[in-house]
Amino acid sequence: MNIHSVNECSFIFLSCSARCVIKKQDKPNKSNNDKYHQILNAAIKVFAEQGYHKATISQVAREAGVADGTIYIYFKNKADILFNFFSYKTRRVFDRFKGEVEKVDHAEDKLRNLIRRHLGEFQRDPNMAVVFQREALQARYIDDAYIKDITKMYLDIIDDIIVQGQKEGSIRNDFQSGLVKRFILGGVNEVINTWVVTGVKYDLVAMADPLVDLYFKGIGLKSRNIQ
Repeated sequence: MNIHSVNECSFIFLSCSARCVIKKQDKPNKSNNDKYHQILNAAIKVFAEQGYHKATISQVAREAGVADGTIYIYFKNKADILFNFFSYKTRRVFDRFKGEVEKVDHAEDKLRNLIRRHLGEFQRDPNMAVVFQREALQARYIDDAYIKDITKMYLDIIDDIIVQGQKEGSIRNDFQSGLVKRFILGGVNEVINTWVVTGVKYDLVAMADPLVDLYFKGIGLKSRNIQ
């Protein structure tokens, strides 16, 4: 498993074997149809409750309140439903991420807004968070090229913040940007994962400010010489 499959895919942004991976494809015109979204949301609820492997098309149809055959009007199979859900969410989430970042001027504020929105998107949709942690972070059912594309989009946002912070003097210049990006993304991913594993019982967004403070201040009081 490559590094893009785990720590760099913590918001979306999403294999039975190499032969059954769903390839990146254009979204159908049906994506504007209410029933399309009704099925997507029902499927993610079922996947979260039953687990992707155990979930069936019949269960999804029952949750969505449609006939089994209706599912196949909109989706090829169960894996296609999962791909469509994360692909759709990715487009919407990135627009929100960029909007939050553009609201403020300084790098620290930009990162704080980005992470608040990131955590907020998962808190708003716990079923998505559960399925994402179980499936998307392991790059199952999703073409690896797609994983790399959405990962790059997110890392580009962070990279712009890092460059600005280095110019402002709020972020150190003596670290490689790649290391800083992975440090940030790894921390966010672990916070989300812990929230999911412990049953989504507390305020996830409340973790944003302490996390950003940790990024900028570290955990040490001061440097010292050890004899």
